[in-house]
Amino acid sequence: MHTKFENQKRLKKLTIENINFDSCVILAPMAGITDTVLRQVVRLFSAKCLLMSEMISSESLKHNNEKYLLDHEKLEFPLAFQISGHKPEFMAEAAQKLERISTFIDINMGCPAPKIIKNFDGARLMTDLKLASKIITTVKNAVKVPVTVKCRLGWDHDSKNHVEFAKMAETSGANAIIVHGRTRSQMYAGKSDWHAIGEVKNAVNIPVIGNGDIISPETAVEYLDISGCDGIAVGRGILGDPGLIGRIENYIDFGKLEPSPDIKTRLEIALIHCKKQVEHRGEDAGVKYMRKFFAHYVKNIKNAGKYRFDLVTSESLSEVESIFEKILKD
Repeated sequence: MHTKFENQKRLKKLTIENINFDSCVILAPMAGITDTVLRQVVRLFSAKCLLMSEMISSESLKHNNEKYLLDHEKLEFPLAFQISGHKPEFMAEAAQKLERISTFIDINMGCPAPKIIKNFDGARLMTDLKLASKIITTVKNAVKVPVTVKCRLGWDHDSKNHVEFAKMAETSGANAIIVHGRTRSQMYAGKSDWHAIGEVKNAVNIPVIGNGDIISPETAVEYLDISGCDGIAVGRGILGDPGLIGRIENYIDFGKLEPSPDIKTRLEIALIHCKKQVEHRGEDAGVKYMRKFFAHYVKNIKNAGKYRFDLVTSESLSEVESIFEKILKD
C-alpha cells in the first residue's frame, strides 16, 4: 500500500506544548487494560512511544481510593495519566496530585461506558460545552505540565459537535486533543471516521491525535494520511499484540513493514505478560487478572474456544504454562 503519507518526510514526531516526543504514536488509555504491567510489556517493543494510564476517577483519587492505578515504573516514561470527573475543583486536585509523576495530564471527555456517563463524566461532557470548558481551564490553571483532552465525535449521529468541541478545548487551554472517530451512541460499533477526525485537525492549531480502528502499521499510515493528524493513539489493536506500536513506529519512521507475530511468539509474549502480572499482584490475582487478555492472545488458533475456556478457568502460572505448551503441540 502506498499513500501520500509515505511520500512525506519520515521520522514524524509529536510535540505537545513545550515537550518534543521521539514518536507520534501513543498507547491509548483503556480502563482495566493499560495498567503498569501492560504498559511495561508495550515498552519492551517500543522505547519511545508515549504511554497512558487507565482512566482515574478524580473523586476516587480525592478520597484516596484506587491508589493502585498510580503504580508505575521509571521505564514507562514518557507516561501520561488520564483523569475523569465533572467537578472542576476535584479534577484540578487530581491533576495536581498526578503532576509530579505525569508527563502530561489527559482529561477524559470521551468514555462511553454507561456507569461513567450516568455520573455526567466521560462523553456526557460533550453535551455541556460550558462545563467542559470550565473543567479544562481549571485543570490547566492548576498544573504546570501540558493538559490534553480525549473526546469523541459527539453524543450521537444527530448531535456531532467534534469541531465545535475542539475549538472550545483549544480556547479553554488544552494543549492537544485526542479524538476517537465514533460518537458515544456508537460505542465501538461501526467504523471510526477518520475524515471527521481530519475536520478537527483543520479547525484548530493545537496538535490533534486520532484514535480508532488502528490494527496494523498499514492502517496507521492510511489514517494519518486521511486525517493529516499530528499523531495516533492505538487502543484495542494492542490486545494480544503488544508489539503493534513498535511495528507501527518502524513503518512510519523507516518504511519497514514487519510481520504480525506467529502463535509461538504471541504465547511467549503472553507468558511474559502473565509472569509480570503475577509479580505485580501475586499469583492468584495476577492469573485471574490475565483472563481478560488470554482470549486475545489465542485468537484465531486451532481449537481456540477450548483453549480460551481452559485459560479463563486457570488458577496458577504453571497451569497457564501447561496450556500454552498444549497449544503449541496441537
